[in-house]
Amino acid sequence: MREQGAGRLSYQVVEVTGPSMAPTLLHGDWLLIQKVSSGAALVREGDVVVLRHPLQQDLLIVKRAVERRDGGWWVMGDNRFVENDSREFGTVPDELVLARARGRFRPPQKVQRSLTGVASLASWAASCVRPLRADRSFSRRLRAR
Repeated sequence: MREQGAGRLSYQVVEVTGPSMAPTLLHGDWLLIQKVSSGAALVREGDVVVLRHPLQQDLLIVKRAVERRDGGWWVMGDNRFVENDSREFGTVPDELVLARARGRFRPPQKVQRSLTGVASLASWAASCVRPLRADRSFSRRLRAR
């Protein structure tokens, strides 16, 4: 994940890198995230979150908060074939959960390359910006790995 904004604002835009959240998030998608100020107080089951990797804390990762457990959150990627999640490193302490994703959108450079007609423009417009609410995306998008 690579940051596109900076500073101490409560909202920020970050870029997704890697395949662990496919099909919900693709490599190169952007996320609008809301920083969590008090150790995951805003996080609910099913939310997409940004966190510090428990075993390599200089690495920021994006995962889905699956459930609350003793000691923190059990997180998983939506891509069942990538196992860099709680199956590998266990429960994530609240203090490592940094932000909650509020929406996903496609960057402009991807849009320009892929649009070839009115139908594809309409398709992109319908799918380029998508909220990542727990109550909508969790049951349809979570795939156990």
